[in-house]
Amino acid sequence: MVATPKHETLDRNLALDAARVAEAAAIASFAHIGRGNEMAADQAAVDAMRKALNILDLDGLIVIGEGERDHAPMLYIGEKVGTGKGQRVDIALDPLEGATLTAKAMAGAMTLVAFTPSGGMLQAPDTYMDKIAIGPGYNPGLVDLDASPADNVRAVAKAKGVTPSDITVCVLDRPRHADIIASVRSVAARVHLINDGDVAGVINTTDPQTRVDLFLGSGGAPEGVLACAALKCVGGQFQGRLIFRNDDEKARARKLGLKDADFGRKYDLDELVPGDAVFAATGVTNGALLDGVRFADGYVHTHSLVMTTATHTVREIRMKRPV
Repeated sequence: MVATPKHETLDRNLALDAARVAEAAAIASFAHIGRGNEMAADQAAVDAMRKALNILDLDGLIVIGEGERDHAPMLYIGEKVGTGKGQRVDIALDPLEGATLTAKAMAGAMTLVAFTPSGGMLQAPDTYMDKIAIGPGYNPGLVDLDASPADNVRAVAKAKGVTPSDITVCVLDRPRHADIIASVRSVAARVHLINDGDVAGVINTTDPQTRVDLFLGSGGAPEGVLACAALKCVGGQFQGRLIFRNDDEKARARKLGLKDADFGRKYDLDELVPGDAVFAATGVTNGALLDGVRFADGYVHTHSLVMTTATHTVREIRMKRPV
């Protein structure tokens, strides 16, 4: 079932709170960069994020997290966080998007968290989702998940007043995307392959400095909703369709409230995140969007982005504090 649109707005202070939560997880992850232990890196981020969330004056429910309750001590779906004294909010998070990137000291790892009013985002099951995304500034309906990658490239190129060869498409580097890559390249467009982190891949479409025009491919459904929280803050278009590989995945979806009629549904941005949202990301390792955590001269330095739907602003925060 699609989340019901909410007219409630978020407390403005939650934007800075979200940044602090993302910063805490990123700093905790720093010690694991290049150590080769993905699980340890992820656990450090989880522990720090949970601690940071639990000191906030909010009544928080994790609806996009690291699995269900039996996967504890991860931040699991259904976990309550915060002091319970403040606004009721739903929380989507990825304590460490790019645990492999962190373990291998590769570019682009970051920590991610988003808040909406209670009921303000789809509780997506832990399945795959086909996705297409573009940034702000285009007419509604410009791209379509059911169109070919080549046709979507042509549509974006026409809207920008350029040729398809000037368009760059971000795609996760996976064997399952071979047909997408071939279709994109058939019109001479560029393919920007990423090893991990499709939330960052979607966000890249919103920042001209990344030179990414379009995101295509399948990835985690929870990550799709988390990416939509960011995209909703700055404008853009997104479509997604859940992919079910077996009956167990369908059962998990039903447990979260989805109906069989929703299984083949093509969701748009406003269905996945219908209302107010705050999104924050902090770099762990250096990447196209964010610089990584750095310790120097007795200080820890972080680089974060904070986005809000209330003002459609993106704030870039560089934090420096004594170690």
